[in-house]
Amino acid sequence: MSEIEIPADKNLIVLLAKRPGVTSFSSLKIVKKVLGTKKIGHTGTLDSFAQGLLVCCAGGLTRLAGSITEFDKTYEAVIEFGIETDTLDPTGAVVKNAPLPTLFSFLKSLEKFRGKLKQTPPAFSAIKIGGERASDILRKGGGVEIPCREIFVYDWELKEVQFEDDELRAVSCKTFGDEFRIEAEKDLSRKIKFARVEFRVSKGTYIRSLAHDIGADCKSAAHLAGLLRTKVGAFSLGDAALCETIAPFTIQNVVRGLESDSVSCDVDMDFAAKEILQKSQRMSPDLARACGLGVAVLKAERTEDFFHGRPMKENCFVSLQKNLRTDCAAKELGDTKEASFERYAVFLRNGEFVGVVQRGFGHFNYEFVMAKA
Repeated sequence: MSEIEIPADKNLIVLLAKRPGVTSFSSLKIVKKVLGTKKIGHTGTLDSFAQGLLVCCAGGLTRLAGSITEFDKTYEAVIEFGIETDTLDPTGAVVKNAPLPTLFSFLKSLEKFRGKLKQTPPAFSAIKIGGERASDILRKGGGVEIPCREIFVYDWELKEVQFEDDELRAVSCKTFGDEFRIEAEKDLSRKIKFARVEFRVSKGTYIRSLAHDIGADCKSAAHLAGLLRTKVGAFSLGDAALCETIAPFTIQNVVRGLESDSVSCDVDMDFAAKEILQKSQRMSPDLARACGLGVAVLKAERTEDFFHGRPMKENCFVSLQKNLRTDCAAKELGDTKEASFERYAVFLRNGEFVGVVQRGFGHFNYEFVMAKA
């Protein structure tokens, strides 16, 4: 990589396109090098076989990572039928074989997986059991019992299927009764090997478990063959650095990847550095809203009070703009805890971001204060 100008301001958010075959942690190495800092965090791990959007927080903005993790997410998933693996993904060992479902039975089952649901996360996951990852316990020969949790599937759309005879068909189906592009009604009785579905889901939803549960419901077996994360809250994969290096997400490309013995993870370092620098975002009112925060502008005479952590009241701010999107999301999920207080990114009149506060029960609490510029 040729010499690059490392930015002086490390307090950035970077949208990064992770490619399949590498871990989320490894994907951050280039970001750390380009920004010249080790203080980088991402807002939700993608398994090594998965690809798509990583929202990376650098410098002081790493303190926002936990908030962004709470957002709803959108994925495209390729589900393979007839086979269940112990990890519920293509990296695991086959534990069950079953007949393929018909397109009709799959659609009928898929219709049930919308709205508020109970889901049991995969045993091979990062969920902590007694302070240890469930996947680590299993690899040591132990057993785990993971309790089910409540999730929300806001919406799904079937985009593509591959029939038993390997014929691929693009479809567009958002409900069981949709009119979608099928040449003949008899196709509904044909068996399918793969389906590509887009899901928009709440935090904590495991698409691997969705694939497994849908397969079981249509009297078959299934696992997740490929996964692409396209959105995290208001952040989109199309705005991410290196998004052009990801191949189109189709059943055909996912199957080719599964059949390949090697995965190319090479990327032109100069191109990567340019992409990351161009697409790094400093905190602004628009970015604050995308992070689920309201926007507060501090009065000039209250600047020193803010940096010294003195009590803040509403009259300390020029303006307070609530983030309505966050409130609506909390209301839809019935999350009264999230709705009980408001969070604001605080800016000086010159646009400098200086920290985050919470307003609740008539007063403000500090979440964090940035170092003075």
